[in-house]
Formats: sequence, structure tokens, C-alpha cells
Amino acid sequence: MDRQEHVLVCLSASPSNARIIETAARMARAFDAQFTALYVSTPDDSAMTEEDKARLRSNIALSEQCGATVATVYGDDVSSRIAEYARLSRVTKVVLGRSSVKRRLFGNKPLTDKLTEIAPDIEVHIIPDVAADTRYTRRVSGLVRRLLPDWKAILITVGVLAAATGVGMLFAYLHLTEANIIAMYVLSVLITAICAKNYVCDVVSAIADVLVYNVLFVEPRFSLRVSEVGTYVTFLIMLIASLITGALAHRLQYTAEKSARSAYRTKVLFDTDRLLRQQTDPGELLDTTARQLVQLLDRDVVVLARAGGVAEPFFTDYSDGKPFDTAAAMQWLADMQGGGDMESEGVLYSTVAVDDRVYGAVGVRIGNRPVESLEKSIFQSVVGECALAMDNVHSRQEKEQASLDAQREQMRANMLRAISHDLRTPLTAIAGNADFLLNSPAKPDEDTLRQLLSDIYDDSMWLYALVENLLAVTRLNGAVQLNFTCESAEELIDGAMKRLHRRSDGYTLTKRVPDSPIIVKVDTRLILQVLVNLVDNALKYTPPGSHIVLSVQRTDEGVEFCVADDGAGIPDELKEKVFEMFYTGDNGIADSRRSLGLGLALCRTIVEAHGGRLNVLDNEPHGAVFRFVLPEGEVTVNE
Repeated sequence: MDRQEHVLVCLSASPSNARIIETAARMARAFDAQFTALYVSTPDDSAMTEEDKARLRSNIALSEQCGATVATVYGDDVSSRIAEYARLSRVTKVVLGRSSVKRRLFGNKPLTDKLTEIAPDIEVHIIPDVAADTRYTRRVSGLVRRLLPDWKAILITVGVLAAATGVGMLFAYLHLTEANIIAMYVLSVLITAICAKNYVCDVVSAIADVLVYNVLFVEPRFSLRVSEVGTYVTFLIMLIASLITGALAHRLQYTAEKSARSAYRTKVLFDTDRLLRQQTDPGELLDTTARQLVQLLDRDVVVLARAGGVAEPFFTDYSDGKPFDTAAAMQWLADMQGGGDMESEGVLYSTVAVDDRVYGAVGVRIGNRPVESLEKSIFQSVVGECALAMDNVHSRQEKEQASLDAQREQMRANMLRAISHDLRTPLTAIAGNADFLLNSPAKPDEDTLRQLLSDIYDDSMWLYALVENLLAVTRLNGAVQLNFTCESAEELIDGAMKRLHRRSDGYTLTKRVPDSPIIVKVDTRLILQVLVNLVDNALKYTPPGSHIVLSVQRTDEGVEFCVADDGAGIPDELKEKVFEMFYTGDNGIADSRRSLGLGLALCRTIVEAHGGRLNVLDNEPHGAVFRFVLPEGEVTVNE
């Protein structure tokens, strides 16, 4: 398999860098190659002029327009960082200006030589950078700024020098060797480099240390003269050691700061990925994204929702609280058909989109601090993670909705099949008995007439109970608010027994209630339906002559209702299945044609809507007990 071409162009603040970027872009298109623009951030970046910063941002924007992926690395050795990135990223061609390959002061190898040594497979293309040699002088060295240290750096330098001198005089008083005093002054240069953070202060500290040491500790004292030639060598070594120590301290400090910042950003990015994976609500996803961006970029952030308008903006602690003007951005978002970026009213927006699905947009305020390439890359990465998380939530919701629709459709089909099967037999019996009464040539005797009318009544009451259950299921599925009222528990039990009086012939149906009245806060119609279904279930699944007891009592949990029978009971493995919709059980006593399987499932749903729980227990010595607990109500008595 052929190796894919990868073109890398080096970014800088040079006026001619735009021409180098365009040349590299044409090369990438010609080779159908991956295109990357790399900028190496050095400690000198802090001293760049505003003109250079603006030119660098313009060059970065140009590279993005040309289709390049912008990357930023940190280091003080530009050549090594470019070569290392090229090797790790499998770059095949590097394009840079001629000014970038000049040899440094102490003879460092040119960039081309280092690239050849570290990654010999890379082709280096040099574009003449004439403007950099004639009209442009690179000002990132920071010489002017470093020649003007602030008062804090000056005080630190003077204070450290004074402290080193005091310790040196103590060493001299204790008759310690001069090497200890010299080591103390070298240490003072290192402390100055760490605390003052100014290269001029480091150089001044090194020179001042040599001079003070010469004046105070070298014979003849209090003069700049020396009595021995070897002392000059000591001064030179001391000066060189101090300068090298200061330079190394600056380099290590810069590396430590960049490493700490990178580690912090990496941690926040990992936290962002973890937090986004945990969220299941689109609003919470956008909220989490905004808050993580505030931590990463230290900028004001605003979230725009595609369907819901503008969310509340999230500000940093240092924000002035200036409101966002999002009118143009909302119009832009409404017209978007995919991913994209836009800058409006000092805010950089990026859409939260996957393919042609746009969920919203996130914006960061630019203000007086332009968005650097690394910040923009982080911003777009986090927004991209948010888009993927939003798409996952959307897909999950679609799957859940599809599964719910399938379950509802299956339930509807099962209900229609069950209803059509269970309605046919009682309707046929009613129609047959009515036809016999209407068309019989001979008038039936009184016993036969009573039996026919009783059969018609029983079948019609069964149909009535079925319709009541179906209406109750429809009511609950329609999310109708429960109509809570305070009712007497004993009256609820009496109402259920009254409705089942005719159907309880051959059974002993009793109630057990306390002497003091018990008030419950319930939807009376639904709870009455629960009691009727539970008693009807006991009548169907116990043999004639069985005892069925309806009881109510106060407990620590609330008001406990129980419907107990002394039938065959329910096996442990079926105690939960009996509450499943359309489950009719396998009991020879029950008449299968009258077992639609809605009753117990409906009862549990109603009880749970009241904040309770319906379960089934074993009765002693045999049988089953259906138990549920409801909250006790209070009755206000007005005089």
C-alpha cells in the first residue's frame, strides 16, 4: 500500500509567510496530500509586537482557508520541535522559508540538517524569503522588552544579591573557603532567574555578583584590582557559570509552565469527555460543554439551541457581565444545514452538528484578546465532542422511542386479539339467550327464564368490568391527573363488595375493619376499581366455598388494604408474572374465556400512581393475600 503524502508548512510572523503557505497548499492539492500548518511557540512569543501577532493570526487564518490543519507545539529549539513533529506525524514534505534555516549564534545545525538526521525520509522544500532579509526583522527576540524589567524584577534582583552578599560575609567570618562564597553567588543567579523572570536581570545579577565578590572578598578589598592573574580566570568561570545557570533556569521554567498548562488542559479535556458521556439530556450536554469551555479558555461562553432559543450565558469570574447580542447568530443558526463557524459581534460561533443534523451552536467572546490557533483548536474539539454526544443522545432517544412504539404496537395487537377472542363468547351467549327468549314458540318455565336472564346478566356484567378496565388503562396512559379526595376506607370496601354481591354466590365474602374510622386520600374511582379487580380475581381462581376477606388497618407505612383468600395460592415463581399485562395464568378453576389479563397489571399501575406498591403474599395455611398501602388522609371539620 502506497504511503499517503503529508505536507507540512511552517508558520511564522514573517510578511512573506503567506506566499509560503499558498505554495505549500498548491503542493498538497497537487499530491492529494494531507496538509498541516505548524507553529512553534517559544519563550520569545510574549515579546512579539502587536503587528507581528496580527500578522501571525492572519497567516494562521490563511492556512485554515487553504484547508490546513493548524497545530501548535512548544519549545525553545524551533528546529528540533519541527523535526520531531514531522517524524511523529509521518510528514513526507516540509515547506519553509529560507530565513528559517539560518545557523544560530553557537553553531546549531540548520533545520534541514536536523530534519535529515531525525527523519531522513522527509523532503525539505525551501521557498526564498527575500522580504525577511530586507524589509522584515524578526522581533520575537524580545530584546526591547527584556531591557526594561519591571520594578518587581529589579527589587528581587537587588534583594537576592544583598542576601547572597550577607551570607558570603558570614562565610568569610566563619573562615570558610572562597569556593563556598562563589557557590553562594552562583546560587543567587539561579534564584534570580526563577523569581525575577527577566533575562536582563539574570545578566546584571551575574555581572554584579562577580563585581561584588571582587570588591568584598578578593585582596585588595574594596577595589576592582586583583593581586593574582588566576583571579581573572576565576571571575570568567564564575560569570560563564552564572549566565549558563540563568539561561537553563529560564528554559526549565518555560518548559514547566507549558507542561503544567498542557497537563491542565489535558485533564479538563478528559473530564469533558467523561462528563459528556454521562449526560443523557441535550440541555445538560450544552450546559456541561459551556462550563468546560469556560475552564479551558477563560472566556465568556454562550449557548444557542436550534429549537429552544438562547440559553443563559456562562461567564468567567473576571467577566464584566456584558450581555451577548445573538440576533444575527440565531438567524445564521436557523439557516445552517451542517457544520460551520461564524464571527459576529465580537463572538466566535461554532455549530454543534453531525453531518446535516444541527443541534445548536456555542460561542466564545473574543474581546480584546484574539483567539489563538491552539485555543480555536481546543474550542472546536470540545464542540465536536459535544456534537457527537448530542448525536448519541438523539440516536438513543430514537431507539428508545422506536422500542416504545414497538411495545405499544405489540400491546395494542395483543389487546385487540384478546378482546376479540374474549368478547366473542359472552356476546354470542347474550345474543343466543335473547334470541331464544324472543323466538321461542313456547314460553319457558320460571326456572328456565330465571337461568337465562341470570346468564345474560352475568355476561353483561363481565363485559362491563372489561370495559371499566379498558377505560382505566386508557385514562392512565393518557397521563390524566388523579382526582384525589378523602374517603372512608370502610366505604371503599363496602362499595367493592356491593358491586360483586351477585357474583360472589357460593363464596363467603367478609370484611375486617377497625372500630375507629380510617380516612385515605385517593382517587376513589380508581381505588374502587383496584378492590373490585382483586376480589374478582380471587373469585375466578378459587373454588366455590372459599373464604375471601377484605381488610384494612393502620400501619407505620400508612393504610394497609388486603384481599385474602384460602384457595390454592400462587407459586413463588409466578408471584411477579401475575402482574404482567395479558398474563392469564394456568389454573383449571378459572374460566379461560374470562381472563383477559388486564386486572392485576392495572391494579399495580393504579397503586403505584398513588405512591404505593402492590404485591402478593402467601396466606396461612394456604391461599394468597394481595396487599397494598395508601397514604392516610386528614379531614378538616368546620364548626
